[in-house]
Formats: sequence, structure tokens, C-alpha cells
Amino acid sequence: MSRLAPRGPATDPARGWHLVVGLLIGAAVGSGAGYYLAVHSRSASVADTGAVTAGRAGAIRATGHFTQADPADRIHYGSGALTLYDDRVELGEDFAVGPGPKYHLYLVPQRGVDADTRVEETMFIDLGPLKSFSGAQGYAIPAGVAVGDYGTVAVWSEQFNTLISPAELVLESLSENERK
Repeated sequence: MSRLAPRGPATDPARGWHLVVGLLIGAAVGSGAGYYLAVHSRSASVADTGAVTAGRAGAIRATGHFTQADPADRIHYGSGALTLYDDRVELGEDFAVGPGPKYHLYLVPQRGVDADTRVEETMFIDLGPLKSFSGAQGYAIPAGVAVGDYGTVAVWSEQFNTLISPAELVLESLSENERK
């Protein structure tokens, strides 16, 4: 036996690169599939929430319609109606926002909220994470909150500290019985 003969199987120098490329492709495909499933699983669970809140009675305190915070921004958009009650906010079937990370629904005291408004510096109330990027859904308002003190409902990205879509509230007039 010669001293120059190889003692094991020959190794392919490209083999290591194949492994790295395979891992990167697998991570990208897995992340994309995870994001897709997260978005679509949220939509399915929201249909149940909307059906539960739609049957509740209560006086409408305000209505609103989501708009695009910055018309030049094609990524962050929003549309659709909302209804504000003393104890909850209900987003309509026509509600839609462009998908993104860590969206929350805020009650904001100011009116006329736009992309330049410093929402994070106001006394906003966080109603919780957005349940879905589209469709009907309901959010409870904490007890003791005077909804008449708030002028806007906003979709806010907590991850990027960015206004996604504001809805200025139009207060409903109170009936004679409610004024007493």
C-alpha cells in the first residue's frame, strides 16, 4: 500500500456550499409559509369574533371611516367603516389594511390624525393587537373610558412606530332619553 493513497472517501469542496444554500432556501420558504399561514389563520378566527359582537345591542356613540395616513405611501393603507359604542369598537366587513407586523388598534384623543401626528406621545388607549388585516372584528373598550373624549381610532404598527390608517370619529347625536 502506498503512503500517498487516500484513507477515506474523497470530499467534494462544493458539498459545504450546497448545504449552506439549501439551509438559506429552506429558511426563506419556511418564513414565507409561516407568514402566509399566520395571516390566513387570523382571518378565520375573526369571523367568529365579528359574529359574536354583531348581535350585541347598544347606543352608537360615533362612526368613522379609515383612510390612508399618507397618500404617497402605497404600502401603508387602510379603508373601511367602524362603529364606536360605549364598551367596544366594531370594524365593518369592508375594513382592510395592508399587512404588516405588530398592528394595534388605538383610541387617540386628537382629531385630524395624519402621518405627522406624534400618536405615541398622546394619551392613547391600546385596544389590543389587530385580529385580522381585513373583515369585521370587535375590540372591547376598558371600563371607565369616556369614549366622547377620543377623536380618532388608529391602526398603528408598534414594531415600526408608524401610523398605518386613522379613522376620525363622527359623534352621533344623543337621544332625549340619553341626555337626561
